[in-house]
Amino acid sequence: MRYQGPTGFKHQQPQKTGILITNLGTPDAPTAPALRRYLKEFLSDPRVVEFPRLLWWLVLNGIILRIRPRRSAAAYSKVWTAEGSPLLIHTANQCEMLRERLQARYGDNVVVAFAMRYGSPSIASVLEQLQQAGVRKLLVLPLYPQYSASTSASTFDAISADFNRRRWLPDFRFISHYPDYPPYIEAMARHIEAHRARHGAGDKLILSYHGVPKRYLLNGDPYHCECLKTSRLLAERLGLGENDYMTTFQSRFGREEWLRPYTDETLKALPDKGVKSIDVFCPGFAADCLETIEEIDQENRGYFMAAGGERFQYIPALNAEDVHIDALEQLIEENLKGWSLRSPGAKALRDRAQRAKALGAAE
Repeated sequence: MRYQGPTGFKHQQPQKTGILITNLGTPDAPTAPALRRYLKEFLSDPRVVEFPRLLWWLVLNGIILRIRPRRSAAAYSKVWTAEGSPLLIHTANQCEMLRERLQARYGDNVVVAFAMRYGSPSIASVLEQLQQAGVRKLLVLPLYPQYSASTSASTFDAISADFNRRRWLPDFRFISHYPDYPPYIEAMARHIEAHRARHGAGDKLILSYHGVPKRYLLNGDPYHCECLKTSRLLAERLGLGENDYMTTFQSRFGREEWLRPYTDETLKALPDKGVKSIDVFCPGFAADCLETIEEIDQENRGYFMAAGGERFQYIPALNAEDVHIDALEQLIEENLKGWSLRSPGAKALRDRAQRAKALGAAE
């Protein structure tokens, strides 16, 4: 393997600290060809689908990628905006707000960027941009509050794969999860309280998380436990009793059993149990996306109302709300401790360049 060095490097270049936030990803357009590219990358990840590789390759390429792209494109077309994918828009806004805050404190010594695990902008392309910008210390924050091998670990895999071909690696820190981080719990609580103050509260609060196969839990993945912990802490902060809220899991795929209870089955059953008014919030989603807008606020709203429900309120994700950015900023600040965020002064950089030149360096 030929290892890459930083192209365009100059000894007089300031050394900076990079903050990289990441999210799952999005197709480039709500079309079948774009979804086919996106789903192929996403579903080819062995962290996402833990299945014998050869057999899964045959299923993926022979069946799924022939059928699902068109269906997924139809779903994405319901949430697509003039600016593009909601997830991309919200993540870009989160990045911009964090950049404004951190650079107001540290100046250009801090570089803030975002990337997607699947699709664009890719992790590899953004890591290259950060290295070219002189980033020698890197903090990565995947926006997955609850850890799962299929999300947080997959992001680490992508970073590791990129580092594996680089000659010069930055000092590196990785925030793998924050399910019980007090500012995150507080941000969600204040967000929910503000929504209920404006629109009223339903009889029950449904906390819906993205599901994973139950097999992952049995094999040691802590995701299920971390979701339950987040729900418990959030309910305690909101002053809710055990009968005032439920934790459910959405977005299952395939025939095997996933984490229960399922969101769709729960919402279909609640009206017959006397629960006619609900609020739904998704604590595991840092930004609104297909799974919250189309799956929860459209599809699952329909299930609940068709079953006899009378009032359904979807509480949007935290997105780029100030309370969310406050929590993320605090999380980042805590994980930057011990790193000097000051770059050497201009004279020190000139002296370094002169010493390098004296030793034969080009620049």
